[in-house]
Amino acid sequence: MSLEGPYDSQNIFAKMLRGEMACVKAFEDDVALAIMDVFPQSPGHTLVLPKIPARNFLDLPADKVGPYIERVQRLARAVRKAFSPDGVTIMQFNGAAAGQSVFHAHFHIVPRWEGVNIKRHGAAGMADQEELKAQAAKIASALQSN
Repeated sequence: MSLEGPYDSQNIFAKMLRGEMACVKAFEDDVALAIMDVFPQSPGHTLVLPKIPARNFLDLPADKVGPYIERVQRLARAVRKAFSPDGVTIMQFNGAAAGQSVFHAHFHIVPRWEGVNIKRHGAAGMADQEELKAQAAKIASALQSN
């Protein structure tokens, strides 16, 4: 899909935001929803979705960017606190050519450890739901203690 086009209200993230599809939530407020990636590249891989319909970051209204990015940063700090990685990769893709596969704006927060390669997205199959719930609880706890 190109960068241009209408927003598809039936995409998987839109359904999660409406509560029509299950997800493992780590955080939610009126601006964003943070969920555990079901195809994680490393333990703690978190997705942060804005609550407004936008195909990609370029489609976000300017007045919504600041509050959304604040949530991304807050979640990245919580992931760092919860998992104690050596580094954190924060990624965002715009359009299929850039690697975007779900056409609702979102950021990936991927904890990284020295000498440990991250998995290719989806390569290891779907993660265990109980493991994801435990990771989400660690992130939620880290948010509470900030």
